[in-house]
Amino acid sequence: MALFGRRTPEAAPLDGVDVVLADLDGVVYAGAGALPHAVDSLNRAREGRRLGYITNNASRTDASVAAHLSELGLPTAPNDVVTSPQAAMRLLADLIPAGATVLVVGGEGLVSEVEKAGFIVTRSADDAPAAVVQGFAPEVGWLQLAEAAYALKVPEDEGGIPWIATNTDWTIPQARGIAPGNGTLVSAVHTAVGRLATVAGKPETPIFDEAVARFGAESPLFLGDRLDTDIVGANRAGVPSALVLTGIDRPKHVLAAASDSQPTFLLSDLRELHEPYPEARVRDGAVTVRGATVRIEGADIRILSEGDRPIDLLRAGAKAIWDSGRAIYGFRVPERLYADPFHRP
Repeated sequence: MALFGRRTPEAAPLDGVDVVLADLDGVVYAGAGALPHAVDSLNRAREGRRLGYITNNASRTDASVAAHLSELGLPTAPNDVVTSPQAAMRLLADLIPAGATVLVVGGEGLVSEVEKAGFIVTRSADDAPAAVVQGFAPEVGWLQLAEAAYALKVPEDEGGIPWIATNTDWTIPQARGIAPGNGTLVSAVHTAVGRLATVAGKPETPIFDEAVARFGAESPLFLGDRLDTDIVGANRAGVPSALVLTGIDRPKHVLAAASDSQPTFLLSDLRELHEPYPEARVRDGAVTVRGATVRIEGADIRILSEGDRPIDLLRAGAKAIWDSGRAIYGFRVPERLYADPFHRP
């Protein structure tokens, strides 16, 4: 059962929310630049409520993330940023002795949190580390991955050391396009050693639990761009969520979303946080959202009316498919239903 209830139909997604928790890559920015409408929409969302950020990106410190957001026009303090390295330190504290040596695969953001937690940082498996912690950084290369593999050569159930990954996002949005994320780097080590990492960030719940506790949230809303990490994690934590189509996942992914990755709201961009969210009406097997109507007829998905807004057609199609309980590959889906006029990096 969800910890936080859903909103009244036709209310704006922000109505009744006391804390907005936003992902960063693909929601606020792509690379160094802000996404269209993100800054103005989030500053407006700050009126009357708290604004915090949850990020799986382990490459930067909370202070550097806060400085970047402030430069973009979103005044932010380091404590407003909850990072996957912080969640990783919560896990690590239960696994190894205080002050132990940790092999770090990653950048400044991860190194900073390891040191703040009182552990000793090494980059070499020859230093007999008590654990390996791995997070994304653009500078991570073969040499660091190889050191991790050397340190993890003994399976954990045979006395090997723990291996914690800050996150396993396969991709990361950048200004030039979609680039490999930490999941691809973790997979490289996994392929070499045949072991699985323990994951600290989204979609696991510790990072959400930390954010809810830190901001004292009683009625939070989480904003994300990925179904497999952001929305699955929010659902596991019982936090209502909005998937915004400015990052990784596209309409075809939304239509195919499994029950554990279906968001509370679907948004074209963050301006729609402030708009009345339309109720989906079901009548005679047809789902209508404003002027868009979709009906399932056997194996066919029929578009009866496209409406005036592509997002309403996607909302109607998604509800029809989700409510059917059937997998997307069991349908003949018209191409128009998964058209993608939405902004992405």
